[in-house]
Amino acid sequence: MAFGIKRQELAAWKEQVSRGEIAYLTHFWIDNRFPGITSVTKVGCADLERLERWCNDHELDPRYIHRRQPFPHFDLMGSKQKEVLIQEGLTDHVVRFHL
Repeated sequence: MAFGIKRQELAAWKEQVSRGEIAYLTHFWIDNRFPGITSVTKVGCADLERLERWCNDHELDPRYIHRRQPFPHFDLMGSKQKEVLIQEGLTDHVVRFHL
């Protein structure tokens, strides 16, 4: 279950993804399969080659890309989520979602 984001944020993420840009959407999230995880960052990009390069640049396995059209994305969770957000200069996500 996702919560803690506004419709405008989701719409902006979808627009960026559709344009082939790397887009970040962090939200609170609860899933019993991942105990202790309270948020996820969806890193999306309609250009799958670009998204695969992004994964490789961050030492993440591109096999885990959700290749769902029209919004392919990679789910970042846990310590790697915080690490990547800081590397990308998205400290506002870190603060807002208590990472």
